[in-house]
Amino acid sequence: MNRIARFEKVSFKQYLKDFQEIFKEYNEKQIKEIYDSIKMPVRATKGSAGYDFMMPFSHTLNPNETLLVPSGIRCFIEEGYFLAIFPRSGLGYKYRLQLDNTVGIIDSDYYNAKNEGHIMIKITNDSKVGKILTLEKDKGFVQGIFMPFAITYEDQSNQERSGGFGSTDK
Repeated sequence: MNRIARFEKVSFKQYLKDFQEIFKEYNEKQIKEIYDSIKMPVRATKGSAGYDFMMPFSHTLNPNETLLVPSGIRCFIEEGYFLAIFPRSGLGYKYRLQLDNTVGIIDSDYYNAKNEGHIMIKITNDSKVGKILTLEKDKGFVQGIFMPFAITYEDQSNQERSGGFGSTDK
């Protein structure tokens, strides 16, 4: 099997900053407890294509509610590959759990971004039948699949990444 990537935690300083921007009601001690218990993404079986990302804390999503999850995870990826993030199949089927950007694309150079390549995952419970979704701490909620990509013969890109969402448009 071709090994092309490595999951790591972002620093506590970065996690604290990102977490506090989303959740004002948590104090530093509470956030440190969450950070210390973050689990690395794992494949459930030897035949699994996806690495399950675990919820770092429990949270309930009512229908049509959105949540930005600071995963605490970054990923070193060899050039020529990217990490695609999708909802876990069962949660998509039962609750219409969706990523707000439909599919998350984590490029290999995101690892070196100013935010340490912190993978932030924005999800929505898009239930059309009023189902409330409880996401439990340490349970998988999305999955990441590594994929190769190719470029054109004419490609001339030499720009360096600095940030996350929308940073390559600047």
